[in-house]
Parts: sequence; structure tokens; C-alpha cells
Amino acid sequence: MSDVTIFAPSPTLTVTVEDHPQGSEIHVHAGGQGVWQARMLRRLDVTVTMCCVLTGEVGRVLKHLLEDEGITVLAVERDGRGSAYVHDRREGHRVEIAEEEGDPLGRHVLDDLYGAVLHSGTDSRVVILSGPSGEATLPADIYRRLALDLRGDDRIVVADLAGERLSAVVEGQADVIKVSHEELIADGLAEDSSVDAVAGAMRELRTRGAKTVIATRAGESLLLLDERGLVEVSLPRLEEKETRGAGDSLTAGVAAGLARGESIRDAIVLGAAAGAVNVTRHGLGTGDPATILRLREGVSLRDLEDASEEPSGRVSPDGLAALAEPADEEEQS
Repeated sequence: MSDVTIFAPSPTLTVTVEDHPQGSEIHVHAGGQGVWQARMLRRLDVTVTMCCVLTGEVGRVLKHLLEDEGITVLAVERDGRGSAYVHDRREGHRVEIAEEEGDPLGRHVLDDLYGAVLHSGTDSRVVILSGPSGEATLPADIYRRLALDLRGDDRIVVADLAGERLSAVVEGQADVIKVSHEELIADGLAEDSSVDAVAGAMRELRTRGAKTVIATRAGESLLLLDERGLVEVSLPRLEEKETRGAGDSLTAGVAAGLARGESIRDAIVLGAAAGAVNVTRHGLGTGDPATILRLREGVSLRDLEDASEEPSGRVSPDGLAALAEPADEEEQS
């Protein structure tokens, strides 16, 4: 039994070429939204089972990589083309060389995967529903069904999705929804990233069935809406190296707190710290646990009932950025 079960239908094999004083350096890792969430959870010493489909030779490599990171893998294995990409980052930014979403998941494979999630999820405190590698990988309605079937019995369903999958999981009344302001705008729920616009979209999601909504705003303060009202979550600003994966680290930090029995308002503080540390690193879903706990002390919550108040509790990031530098370990791309 794991603390957290992650529904990650199609993890991705990532191959990244980096610059090195002695020539090119090639990194091969497991990647994708569910993987980055699982990686951060393991950094926070939370046990994780990942339910996924592993396809062809890509899938066989992924299984070993995931297990090497301490993730329990409950996989449906099949033949075909798996999700993978090759990126060149030698010039300091990502250049796509090749990218493959993989074959869509057929009905029988989906049935087996659904059963695997129910089997693992019923024994976990938290279940995270994460997205697939491509839009055509699986039907959105599976998220509605999973949210409905996994809720209850003191189990918490957390979803980090957008578009049709977001609508589906809201209809399934997931306990915690994490979404970005860009996704809210793309879905026609918000006009911009202002507090008023994003808060209005969050209230709409709660009206539709979501219990708690977390919204990120591209480097600005986060917003949390629960049954007690709207809260602004402020955190220290750190120099960014890689913004990808920060939202997934946030989701993982929230799930870690909830799995330990924390309230959602305590869990969002841990999630905010995990996301902040992740942007200082090249590795996605990575971060030093001690640094995350240190940064957690600098995260503040402010009830927005009185919007005239200035945010309080911000701390200077001086010195914290140095703590967040990558450790002497191979980063995950």
C-alpha cells in the first residue's frame, strides 16, 4: 500500500542533450506530468504507486527508470509505439529534435488500467489524476468516472488537468482541482490573470462540483478557494532556471501534505514551497527536501475577505536561492 496513487496513463521517455566541457552529455529519464509529480513525492519521502500503460521498447526502459527512483509501478504492458522525445539543450534552451505521443490506448487496455487504479487507489490516502502524453491518448470521460469511483472513505482525489479532462473531473466532483490561469483563459473561464478574474473562474468550478480549487498565476501569488473562502498564497521569488514542472511539484507538495493528514491550507504551503524550489533547477519534479522545508517558512496565506490589506509574511529570498542549487546528483530532465 502506498501513501499516494498516481493515474499517469502514458509516461514519456525523455532524452536530453546537454552541453559539457568535454563534449555533449546525454541524459535519459522517465518524464511526463505523473512522473514529475511522483518524483517530487519521493523527494518528500512519500510512497507512490504509479498506474500507467507501458508500450513497446520505450515502456520496457521506462519501467526500469521508474523503479530505480523508488516508484512502485503497476503497469499494463502492450506492444506498439510509446511516448518519447529527444531535446537538445546545449544552447541553454530546449530545441525539439523528435517527439512522439505514442499510440492511443484501446478499450481493453483502458479497462485493465482502470482496474489497476481502483486496486491501488482504494488503499491510498490520496489519488492524483494526471494527464496523458497526447490529446488523443484516451477519452476524457475516464477522469469523471475515476473521480466518482475513488471519492469517499477518507480518500482524497486530486486532479491537475485542463480542457475536456478538467470539465470531466469537475463533473466527477474531485476533492482538489489544480489549474493555471492560462488554462482557465483557454477554457473561457477567465479573461486574464487578475485576482478577480481567476477567483470568478474558481468559484464557477466549485459551483460545478469541485470542492477545493488551486489556481497558479505565472509567477504571481497562488489562489486557493475552499469551503472557508478565498486565500492568497504568497511565496519568496527565486531566480528561475526551468519553469516546466513547477506546477506538478506544487500538486505533489499538496498531495504530500494531505497524505500526512494536513489540512488543505497547510498542504498548499508545502506545495508552494516545492513548486518554488523546482523552478531553480533544471531537473523537473526535483528539489532538496531540506530546502523545501526552509522555504515553507517563507510562504504566507492571506484571507481575501478584506482585499484592501497588503500581503503579509513575505520574506527575502536572499540566501535561499543558494540553498536551492542542484545537489550533486544527476538531474531528471
